[in-house]
Amino acid sequence: MSCSRPLFYKILIGLFFGLLFYSCKVQKAQSRHFTTVFSFTKGIEGPAVDSQGNLYAVNYKEEGTIGIVDAKGNIRTFLKLPGKSIGNGIRFDMEGHMYIADYVGHNLYRVEKGSSTPTVWAHNPDMSQPNDLTIAPNGTIYLSDPNWAKSTGRLWLVGSDKNIELLEESMGTTNGIEVSPDGKFLYVNESVQRKVWRYTIDSDNRISDKTLFLSFPDFGLDGMRCDMKGNLYLTRYDKGTVVIISPLGTLLKEVRLVGKKPSNITFGGEKGTTCYVTMADRGCLESFEALHPGAYYNKIH
Repeated sequence: MSCSRPLFYKILIGLFFGLLFYSCKVQKAQSRHFTTVFSFTKGIEGPAVDSQGNLYAVNYKEEGTIGIVDAKGNIRTFLKLPGKSIGNGIRFDMEGHMYIADYVGHNLYRVEKGSSTPTVWAHNPDMSQPNDLTIAPNGTIYLSDPNWAKSTGRLWLVGSDKNIELLEESMGTTNGIEVSPDGKFLYVNESVQRKVWRYTIDSDNRISDKTLFLSFPDFGLDGMRCDMKGNLYLTRYDKGTVVIISPLGTLLKEVRLVGKKPSNITFGGEKGTTCYVTMADRGCLESFEALHPGAYYNKIH
């Protein structure tokens, strides 16, 4: 009996390190190239996929454009924003209309389904530079608005009346923003401060119960999206990874990217399980397989 215990413990230790090694291999899964390097400018951002599976991202070839990408990674110009406007975040609503945050003109543009003509949906000159946006299941739009020079930021709400209402100010550099699939929570990250906040969305679409959901000791934070299970896919700027976090704040997986500066992420592909990541340092999109279909994809299919 005394001789078998050491062997038993050795087996347990071996199994533990074997599982740990397997886990590390999974956590370091590589992304793959989806479009050619520098097909977009370094301002590439705002990836979004429509109900037909077309992928869009801002700043194709030049600032102020939006490129449309097919399933094979071929790109063409979809539209050019008016004047000096430059897009950042892109989202689609449940009816298939596209919304674009214009950080230069302080606009929120809308492109009707089936059109390629942008019109100003909402405008507020008091915004610093609207960066990213998310749309709740009921159609309410939330905007992040960082002031990079001062490392501060704000949150705005855009209602059905097209009025832009301030929700919170004196924050850190607000950037990535997402609504949970059930519409109960709003997630907002602060890039420089490396924090992710979670709010309860109230019945009047305003927010309350601000809670620190996550905090990181290093590297920046950028765009983020939820899958249908409510897991948050968060881009780690300068680290070159995407972390997948459960609704309870548990790290499920970390995906290693080819580039180092992921700026945003979306879901698409045949089953909605392909993540497309915009890479600022490489002017292109990379892709990898998600744990589950994206939240928006799941709602429209």
